[in-house]
Amino acid sequence: MPRFEPFRALRYRESSSAHLEAVTAPPYDVLSESDRAELAGRHENNIVRVDVPVEADGPGRYEQAAAILSSWVASGVLALDDTPSFTIYRMEFTDALGRRRRTSGVIGALEVVDEGAGGVLPHERTTPKAKTDRLDLTRATLANLSPVWGLSLTSGLTELLGEPGEPVGSIEVDDVVHTFERVSDAERVAAIASAVGSNDVVIADGHHRYAISRTFRDEQRSTDTGTRGAAELTMTYIGELIEDQLSVDAIHRLYTGISTEKLTSVLSAYFGIEEAGVISSSITNDMRARGSLVLVRGDGSGLFLTPRDSEFSGVRDLDGARLEHALRGVDHEVTYQHGVENITEIVKSGGAEAGVLIRPVTVAEIRRTADEGLLMPPKSTFFTPKLRTGPVIRPLDVR
Repeated sequence: MPRFEPFRALRYRESSSAHLEAVTAPPYDVLSESDRAELAGRHENNIVRVDVPVEADGPGRYEQAAAILSSWVASGVLALDDTPSFTIYRMEFTDALGRRRRTSGVIGALEVVDEGAGGVLPHERTTPKAKTDRLDLTRATLANLSPVWGLSLTSGLTELLGEPGEPVGSIEVDDVVHTFERVSDAERVAAIASAVGSNDVVIADGHHRYAISRTFRDEQRSTDTGTRGAAELTMTYIGELIEDQLSVDAIHRLYTGISTEKLTSVLSAYFGIEEAGVISSSITNDMRARGSLVLVRGDGSGLFLTPRDSEFSGVRDLDGARLEHALRGVDHEVTYQHGVENITEIVKSGGAEAGVLIRPVTVAEIRRTADEGLLMPPKSTFFTPKLRTGPVIRPLDVR
C-alpha cells in the first residue's frame, strides 16, 4: 500500500479571500492563452507566473519560473509552514443536477510507485504526451505546484476528515467555495496517513503529472539535485471513492478525418438515430432521460444516438467504450473536449467534422474499474469542481 505523508507547505502569507482569488488559478491544463494572460494580469504574484511560464515573462521560461518562486519565498509572499501537515480541502458547490454539494479531501505527499507495481492505480488509458513541460518545470523549481487527484478505496475517510482543522484560507470562485484547513496534530496526522495508506489509491486526474513524478524520482535517485528523498512522493489530493464525494462530468468527442455522413452511417449500425433539434446545454437532461448520446453536426443541430444493446455484447457500460467499439477499423481521428457549448462551437466553426456528446461515467462504474483493476477509454471522466492551484505548494528541497 502507498505511503501518504504530511509535508511542510508553502502558502501565500496573505490568506484573505480577496487575495487568494487574485493569486490562485485553475489547473494549468484547462487554461487557454487568454485565461493565462488574464490571471497573470490580475496580480503580480498570481501562481500562473510560475505554473504556466511563458517567454514573455523573461528568457528561459522554466529558469524564470524558478527565479520567480524563489523571489516570492525570499520576499515573504510565500511562507513555509513550521512543521509538516496535511491540508484538508473542502469544496461547496451546486452540481449539474442542481443539488448543493460539499466534498472533503486531503492534500499530502503520496508515494510514487512504479507502473504496474500496485498501490497507486490508473483508472483510464492515457494518450501519449511527448511534451516535457511538467517535468522541465519540476526540475527547475524543485516543487510540486499543483496536486494530482487521487481516489481512496478506504471506507470512512470522509468521516475522518469531518472535524475542522486550523483555517488557512477560503475562496469563492465561479460559485464554488474552496476552504483550506491545516492539520498538524500528530495523532490526527497519523490517523489520516494510516487510513489513506491502508488501501489502493486510484488516480482520477493528473495521470501525466504522476507519470512525470516517476521520471523525476528516477532522475533524483541517480543524481540528487537537492530533493534528498522528497521526489519519492508527489503532492496529491485524496478523496474517498464514494458517490457523495464525487461530481463527474463528461468529456465529449470531436471527430476529424471522417465526414459527418460517413460517421452517421457507421454509427447507425449500432445506435438508433432520431433528430434532436438545435443543440443547447439542456440537451444533457434529454440524454439522461433517453439513455442516449448526441451527434453534433456543423449547422448546430444534432441526432440522438440510442445504443442497441444487442450490438454491444461484452462492451463495458461506457459511452466512450461504445464509440470505440462502433468505430473500430474505421479511419478517423478523435480529440476530447468538455462542455456542450465548446463542442457545438468547434463543430460549427469547422474545427471538427462532427462531435459526439456522451453521458458522464457513474461513480459505480469508477468503483468497479478500481475493484477489478480495469482501465477506461482515454478521457472518460472530467472531475469537477477543479482544484485550485496555489493555496498549497510542496517544495522538494525542504525536509
